[in-house]
Parts: sequence; structure tokens; C-alpha cells
Amino acid sequence: MDHLDSLRCFVAVAELGSLAAGARRLGLSAPTATRALAALEARLGSLLLQRSTRSLRLTEVGERFLQDCRRILADLDEAEGQVAGLQHEASGVLAVTASAMFGRLHVVPILMEFLQAQPRVQLRSLFVDRIVHLQDEGMDVAIRIARLPDSGLTALRVGSLRRLVVASPDYLARHGEPRSPQDLTLHRAVGFSFDGLVPEPWAFGPDAARVQVQPRMDWVANTSEIGIAAALAGHGLTRGLAYQVAEHVQSGALRIVLAEFERPPVPVHIVYPAGRRAPAKVRAFIELAGQRLRAEPILQGGGLG
Repeated sequence: MDHLDSLRCFVAVAELGSLAAGARRLGLSAPTATRALAALEARLGSLLLQRSTRSLRLTEVGERFLQDCRRILADLDEAEGQVAGLQHEASGVLAVTASAMFGRLHVVPILMEFLQAQPRVQLRSLFVDRIVHLQDEGMDVAIRIARLPDSGLTALRVGSLRRLVVASPDYLARHGEPRSPQDLTLHRAVGFSFDGLVPEPWAFGPDAARVQVQPRMDWVANTSEIGIAAALAGHGLTRGLAYQVAEHVQSGALRIVLAEFERPPVPVHIVYPAGRRAPAKVRAFIELAGQRLRAEPILQGGGLG
């Protein structure tokens, strides 16, 4: 019997005033309860109960210890109850991270709906254009647009996104439309880099026949939104994920080029630790977010014609 069980045994015997009755309450045999009390007294170096053939009563030390044991065991029961509740009822703070633009356009509406449906949950969101380490930064759920490395996290795929090269009709009228990746050497573009230094390469085609061609990049930005703004202004080509340019493509402000040479779409996952042991707030959000994101045409390859 462990120490906590010994404390529970002591409380039961003291409250009922009988070793046999206390043992029955806990489903123990009388000899087991006797050994547990003896081990507890030996551990404490104090006599807690005075026993005779006809009676059992608490010592002065035992009276004080009983009050402390009741408080400790009540706090423990409350803590265990809260944990059990968290597993079954959505409550507490839910922390969600996503990339900045995707979070603003596609995650915020889900968070608003979730908050309406789960009044006992408070939200914390972190929308940044970098990989957030969930445990180190205290996040419960991430929506990631990337091919995921092997990890101890659980990942639920909800769709994928095309990576597109776009330009304004005005730019294409002035400089011509590239018909193959090799034509990009005749064009200028706005590149992307997380640190604003070395631009990410532009790759085309399936993995087995991947080619890499770079246009002249006289502007390297650390957000895709800058490249899109420059393309809208006719500065040159830029590359972005489908959700980033969808509004402008649908309005005709930007045109997709080299569509037949696109790389395979980039997968989108909801990522979270703990798997089936995840708290109820996490499970409830994943269920809602999975439904809503799978219903987004842009994540299923549609919405751009």
C-alpha cells in the first residue's frame, strides 16, 4: 500500500472509530488496514491511534494529523476531479498558432465560432510566419502549411495548397507571359525569404523531374504580402500560396502563369500533442477546425478556376 492509501486508511478508521469498519469502507481486510496504520505510525515516528480490545481513539497528535489529512486528500480529490473534467468538458485556455496571413483569413473565423460554442474556453492565438515549437511556447494546436517531419506530434491533414506564380495583366502586357520556367530568366520578380536575405528558390515540376529557375529578383521581402502588393502594382512576378492570392486572381487583378509546371501542392495539417489523451478543449477545437478547413475550396484545390 502506498503512502496516500495509508493516509486514506487512517482517515477512514479515525472517522468511523473502528478498524474493521474503516477497512470495509476501503474494501480492505482488517489485517491489511492494521499493517497500513502501523507502517504510517512508523514513518511518522508518532502514535496516531490508541487501541484496546474494546475501543480505538485518536491521540492528540492523531487529532491534528487527521485534520491535515482531510485537507490534503480533499485537495487531491479536487485536483483529480478537475483533470478528469478537462478530459470531458472543454474549459480553460486554448492556445492556437498559425502563419500570420492564413491565421487572419482562415483561422480567426473558426476561433470566433469556437468561442461562441464553448463559453468556458478562453483563447490565445499566435499568428507568426515561423515554425512555433508547441511545448516550448505553450501552444496547444498549430495549423501548419508544410510537409511535416517525423515527430511525436499528432497531425490531421485537412487539405493542401497550390504554390502559384502570378503577375498583373499590366506587367504581362508589357513584358510578355512566360511559357516555360526557362522564360523566367527574362523577367523580374519579388522574392521571399524569412530573414529578407537569400530568396527561396523557385522550383517547378514533379519531384522526379524537378527543375529550378530563378527570375531576376531586385526585391527580396520577408512576407509574401509584400510580393503580392508589388505584383499588383505591376512590378513583376511573385510566388504565393493559393490562399494568399485567391482574392486577386478571382478579381482579375493578378493572373496565374506557368500553372502546368506547378510543384505538388503543399499539405495543410492540424498539429497537436497528446493524441487521444488531448484535453476536451483541444479535441473540440480540432473537430470544428477540421470540418471548417476541409470545407474550404481553396484547400481542396478549388476556388481559382
